[in-house]
Amino acid sequence: MTRPEPALSVVVPMYNEESVLPALAGRLRAVLDDLGEAYEVVAVDDGSDDGTATGLTVLRAGWPQLRVLRLRRNSGHQAALVAGVLRARGRHVVSIDADLQDPPETIVEMLRVARADDLDVVYGVRVDRSTDGPFKRWTAAGYYRLMRRLVGKQVPAQAGDFRLLSRAVVEALRELPEPAPVLRLVVPWLGFPSGEVTYQRHRRAAGRTKYPLSRMAGLAAQSVTSFSAAPLRFATWLGLVGVAVCGLLVVFTVVAWALGATVDGWPSLYVAILFLGAVQLLCLGLLGEYVGRIYTVVQGRPAYVVAADTAADEQGDRAAGGPADEPAATAGDPVAAREAGGPTALADSLR
Repeated sequence: MTRPEPALSVVVPMYNEESVLPALAGRLRAVLDDLGEAYEVVAVDDGSDDGTATGLTVLRAGWPQLRVLRLRRNSGHQAALVAGVLRARGRHVVSIDADLQDPPETIVEMLRVARADDLDVVYGVRVDRSTDGPFKRWTAAGYYRLMRRLVGKQVPAQAGDFRLLSRAVVEALRELPEPAPVLRLVVPWLGFPSGEVTYQRHRRAAGRTKYPLSRMAGLAAQSVTSFSAAPLRFATWLGLVGVAVCGLLVVFTVVAWALGATVDGWPSLYVAILFLGAVQLLCLGLLGEYVGRIYTVVQGRPAYVVAADTAADEQGDRAAGGPADEPAATAGDPVAAREAGGPTALADSLR
């Protein structure tokens, strides 16, 4: 018997979340079952090396709405999130982390607001960040201030990856050529009608954070370089200011020499040379970030590789006699097709 297309998809990226799976499944299933609508939960296993995969298999045996998407290697939180969102089949798609810091119960309010106000995007906005340490609060505030300057005021200041998207937004995301866009920036940039739902963020239910300082810095660098050329313009203006300052120093030195004054200042000369060298290295680093991103895109490698999708397995069981030249995992799916075929398939899938 063919299962009806879900009205709601909930995407849950996870990496080594074995300890939190029972609590996550219990709370999430209680909320979704009470909706009285067809739904699916897309659990994206981002190459976990603990018992996450086994735990998902056990849960799926008693939870038919659970769909497991397993990535072949750890590709990062944003890539796993994109993989799940682009494969979700629901008319509305909600993304939520597995650690239960974002309460699943808020999904009901998100759906109500989206349907009542005819919105395509509903952001989950934290009331405060009391569960975070001082350093995390300070860096998060700086990140969102920077993103709002680069993208515009439409980026909610306290919204992470807990959001609801309509099918129209998901289809618009499918059309983007970027292999793994930063959804926190791309979704507001698309310009769909949006609203907010506030909630109290909780402490992690179990396990340890999978977002250390290095990953937060990487997300910030990816956000800036993938969405704005402002750092390159900053480097240009910094170079122009340096040229102007050096020009003034040259004029000062020539005038002083013409008047017979001795121009001392070897220490200041050393400082100037070191300063200019540091500026040059900074500019080279900025250029390197952009060149690196261009190199990655030109290579045409996908941001993630899907090892298994239980929905594709079910499709294969129901239609074993499908097209011989296209596996069930990619049939009719431009996302899967472009991953399987690289840049050429990507171009074909977007036509």
